[in-house]
Amino acid sequence: MKMLRPVLAATALLAASLALAQAPATGTPPESSAAAPAAPAKKLSYTDDYRISVNHDADSDGVIVFRVTPKGGTAQDITVDVKKGTGENDVARTIKKAFEAQLGTKEQSIEMEDGENVIIERSMGNKDISLLLVSSTVKGVTVKVHRD
Repeated sequence: MKMLRPVLAATALLAASLALAQAPATGTPPESSAAAPAAPAKKLSYTDDYRISVNHDADSDGVIVFRVTPKGGTAQDITVDVKKGTGENDVARTIKKAFEAQLGTKEQSIEMEDGENVIIERSMGNKDISLLLVSSTVKGVTVKVHRD
């Protein structure tokens, strides 16, 4: 019986080693599978006039992210920090201030309309832009981007 224990232990160790050697490494795809194709990029639409409408008050702190891409240019993300309890008109005002600070007013006019709308118009014959709402972690607030 004493001689059998080392043999059983060695057999168990050998079996475990063989099982580990045959298992694929974690996070490594099997060689036979091809990589999945990347999703096609969303086609951007361009104009010189956008309206950002804001509805409802902020039920949480969060960040709203917009992406501005000039036609033929490089995309720029505009981040807007919003605090819990901010009313819709103040959320719109915060968006306006963020656009002025991060995008500037040299090539576009950024104005308020009816308290809860931000109007962005390109001026001085500049190229059109694409404006997208990328994400929002602010609960309660609805933000929509419209081409005017």
